[in-house]
Amino acid sequence: MMRTVHSSMLAAAAVALVGAAGVARAQDSARAVGGGGIGVAGWVGQVDPKEAAAGQTVANAKLAGTAKSLHATTGPAIAYWNPANQANGDYTVRATFREPKYMSLNDHPHPYGVFIGGHEMGTAQQSYLYCAAYGNGNFIVRGFGPEPFQLNGRRGEANAAVHKAPAAGAPVTQDIALSVKGDRVECAINGTVVGSYPKADVVAAGRLKSTDGVYGIRMSHNTEAIVSGLSVSKQ
Repeated sequence: MMRTVHSSMLAAAAVALVGAAGVARAQDSARAVGGGGIGVAGWVGQVDPKEAAAGQTVANAKLAGTAKSLHATTGPAIAYWNPANQANGDYTVRATFREPKYMSLNDHPHPYGVFIGGHEMGTAQQSYLYCAAYGNGNFIVRGFGPEPFQLNGRRGEANAAVHKAPAAGAPVTQDIALSVKGDRVECAINGTVVGSYPKADVVAAGRLKSTDGVYGIRMSHNTEAIVSGLSVSKQ
């Protein structure tokens, strides 16, 4: 009996340690990127509210390159956009994200993707919806309204369409698109619709004011990606 109790206590302790390690890993703090700031003409950015509360700023992440080939390195989780980039009605916003070295700045996968429906951007009241991919085959659809909300769970979900990096340090590429089609909002990754949601779940109290608005890119913390082909097309 004593042996059984002892074994149970050891097993419980092991589970607790694994759980604590998982929480610690999920809450890794954002690093500051050397030479940070925004070096692309016309572009601006805003860090997530929790990052700002921790003292992080746009200067702790870096956006370089050109509008046709954006090179984002974070730092704090952040949204980048050009105020001139607006979409309305039924449309699709898409871009290709290449993570040159999977997990090179972190010890677990972090997401990156496109956002739509941006309102009051650059303020504490900013709101937008984004779809982002991870290099491990997962994706997540969530937004700020301005409080955060999720459409496919806090940790997202796996989908076979999302590319997996073969190993840490290897490159992985994702084509990501967000579409507004009538009464639905859809996220497609690498040509496959991975999430489709009623527009009423997106445009609602505490969520988006409208799916019309600014579009851009959204990067999680401690992540690097080269973004090409950011564009909008009408449905």
